[in-house]
Formats: sequence, C-alpha cells, structure tokens
Amino acid sequence: MGYPKAIVFDLLTALLDSWKAWDAAAGSSVDGRRWRERYLELTYGCGLYQPYEDIVKQAAMDTGLQASAPAALLRDWDDLEPWPEVTQILAKLRARGILIGVITNCSKELGLRAASRCGVAFDAVVTSEEAGYYKPHPVPYAAILSALGVDPSDALFVAGSSSDVPGATEAGMKVVWHNRVNLPPRPGSLPPLHEGRSLTEALQEFL
Repeated sequence: MGYPKAIVFDLLTALLDSWKAWDAAAGSSVDGRRWRERYLELTYGCGLYQPYEDIVKQAAMDTGLQASAPAALLRDWDDLEPWPEVTQILAKLRARGILIGVITNCSKELGLRAASRCGVAFDAVVTSEEAGYYKPHPVPYAAILSALGVDPSDALFVAGSSSDVPGATEAGMKVVWHNRVNLPPRPGSLPPLHEGRSLTEALQEFL
C-alpha cells in the first residue's frame, strides 16, 4: 500500500496518554475509566459544540466524583505525555514529506497546548471548538482535510477511540486504530484497515 499524502491523528488517545491524566485526577483507574466513558457518551450526543470544560464537569458529576477532579485534570493539562514511540514516528513521517494533522475533541486552547506535547510541529490542528462539533460528527473530519488541503481518499486517519473508526471511515478516509487500552469496537462499525496496541503496530504498513 502506498503512502498517503496526509496522516491525521486523534490527539488525546492516539498520540497522548490522557488516560493516565484522567485516572490521576479521579483518584483511581476505575473511577477515571467511568468518568471518561461518561464524558465520551456526552460528547457523542451533544450535537453542536458545548464547552469541553463543561462536559468534563458534567461527566464527573454524573459519575459521583468530587468537584476537584475536573479542576485537577485541567490544572495538570500541560503534563500530558505522548506515548513512548510517538515523537519518533511523527518525525519520521514528516521527513518523508507526509503532511501530519490533528483533530481533537476539546477547546482550541487545550488542543493547542496538548498538541505541543508531541514534540513535533503539525501541519494543521483543528479542535472541536473551531469546527463547531465533536467527533464523530462529519464536520470536524472535513475541517482537518480542508486545513491540510487534501481529499479524503489521500488521507489516512489514526483513530484513538472506537467512535473515530466509523466516523473517519464515513468521512472517506482510510482508518487504522491505535487501540492502546483495548477498547471494544462500536457495534456495527466496519473494522479499520489495521488495529494495534501501539502506534508502531497500527501504522506498520506506512512506516
């Protein structure tokens, strides 16, 4: 399979270990997972963009967490760390002349701060705040393709969450899934081209 013109990444799960941050803010991995799962439910169903911080707080309330949990997550946002292989892989893709972009379900401010943690400059970063919708709505995917100046057929999407697999597929992109924490697939969705527990494994045909 030939190289795509552009590779687009989910940011907060495919490139960054945000799971650790949610767990630490919640006080345990069990509470962090429940909180994150509720947050994902709210973003999938909210339609037009609502402030990321508000959804994070609502999800914490819905799962019985203390009000200090969302504050701790946002306080430590600049401590987000990329998965170990991420910076090297992104640099390798850039050296090959492949455009790299990010579409992320958060505010513009938090998205840019998180993207800077990856150690490589992206050709485009689009947030749900700028797009006006959260993924898997089609508008954010169209926005990143427009920002990169490529057609969907010339782009590969690296999903981090299960909803990105059908979302990016329906937007016309080829999709691989960096399923680091072994999430279940969305019911009824087509499988990605490849699924891996590391970014290296997920992108093995393109490295």
